[in-house]
Amino acid sequence: MNQAQQIASNSSLISGEFLMTEQDFRRIAEILHADAGIHLPESKANLVYSRLAKRLRTLGLKSFRDYCALVSDRRDLDERQKMLAALTTNVTRFFREPHHFEHLRRQVLPPLAEAARQGGRVRFWSAACSNGAEAFSIALTVLAVMPDAPSLDVKVLATDIDPNMIAEGNRGVYSDTMIQPVPADLRLRWFTPSRDADGKTWTVGDELRALVAFRELNLVGSWPMRGKFDAIFCRNVVIYFEDETQVRLWSRFAPYLMPGGRLYIGHSERLTGPAAALFASEGITTYRLKRGGREK
Repeated sequence: MNQAQQIASNSSLISGEFLMTEQDFRRIAEILHADAGIHLPESKANLVYSRLAKRLRTLGLKSFRDYCALVSDRRDLDERQKMLAALTTNVTRFFREPHHFEHLRRQVLPPLAEAARQGGRVRFWSAACSNGAEAFSIALTVLAVMPDAPSLDVKVLATDIDPNMIAEGNRGVYSDTMIQPVPADLRLRWFTPSRDADGKTWTVGDELRALVAFRELNLVGSWPMRGKFDAIFCRNVVIYFEDETQVRLWSRFAPYLMPGGRLYIGHSERLTGPAAALFASEGITTYRLKRGGREK
């Protein structure tokens, strides 16, 4: 890098309480991409500044240069994880994109319920589950079709890269506002009303909780699961990845699905690359793995 390039890379990108240079932003973007596969364009600089400024205040740092030095040190993985949590988006709600759950209820669950009652194994995966609302929505849909699911071999795996979200899912306590999309009959049967300092809350009941297992998992890392799933929900997360990473991720899902298994993706996402030939569309962002799809 010549002197002119060095000066340009150190030019101020945002000047506020803390100085963030173009070099600082690039370093943060590189770490986020390496750790989570998320592409961070320079247009997100203000978002990065606002979310990480809180970390600088907490740590008593004077600049983003100091913060970059800290998170670049592999010996401080705790702060690196906190940076990742701060920069990942966790927008979720119960029964988001309701057509997916209606499809699950009408098209997918009836034969699976029959198989489960005959001793079969039924599995679902909520990838990038955030605070658990999606995973519990899957489980509630299961319970609407087979209330006896807690006594059968039926489970929902809920994974997320953010340990804070995994902790929230395991806690299973949601505000009255957040729980509103849950039909009243399901809410009263499978949740317990309570109150905290912020008002009325709903706590996941034991039988609903027993259907869902929360685990920390990075979608661009290794996947330790050995069994296959009858349906995978991976919605509104792939849009944060570059095209190459998206193609690779779609293809990774196919071997983890049972023949004829379903893949539900976000409203602004599309299957691309070799995976597109492995799936048949069954409606808006709903896909079925073809019987000829390659095996794991």
